[in-house]
Amino acid sequence: MEDLEYRVTGEWDDVLWGKVEPIYEQAFPLDGKKSRDIIRRMFGKRMCELHTIGHGPEIVGMALTGIDKQAGALIIDYIAIRQDVRGSRHGRILLDYIKEWARAVAECKGIIVEVESDPTDENVRRIHFWQRNGFQLTSYVHQYIWVPEPYRAMYLNFDESDPLPDDGKLLFRSITKFHEKAYRRSKGME
Repeated sequence: MEDLEYRVTGEWDDVLWGKVEPIYEQAFPLDGKKSRDIIRRMFGKRMCELHTIGHGPEIVGMALTGIDKQAGALIIDYIAIRQDVRGSRHGRILLDYIKEWARAVAECKGIIVEVESDPTDENVRRIHFWQRNGFQLTSYVHQYIWVPEPYRAMYLNFDESDPLPDDGKLLFRSITKFHEKAYRRSKGME
């Protein structure tokens, strides 16, 4: 695992996305994910970063994040590990790199992620992954108008003396603002 390389970019790169896209598509096969065009526009709006881990040119994990500067929070939009290496600590390692980057480079006070709240086995496993990595689950259940699944917010504070809100409804303000900006077509509307 020591030979894993971590990289972050805020620039769209067709070649890099071509390496990441199979991991993204495999992890998020349904309609709830953002299209390549939307993600490209997000980079054009300078509202996201792509985090990758891999062995040299071979990428095994990816995450797409954004920052809510007003809240001081990094929002993890997507995180995925290549299916053939899941369960081998790559997810935790990628998340540890993201935590350090968010704290030290992006100067965030914490991280927010949304998780599907239906109590399926898969959703419960995902929530446990986040909890094992220090995240707290909020009780508020958020229902988007554009997807059928209900969601809950989870958060991680870097410094308990300057925490993110523990109210899921408040956290979803950051998450919703991020999604709305991502889906907006025109920069003039921002």
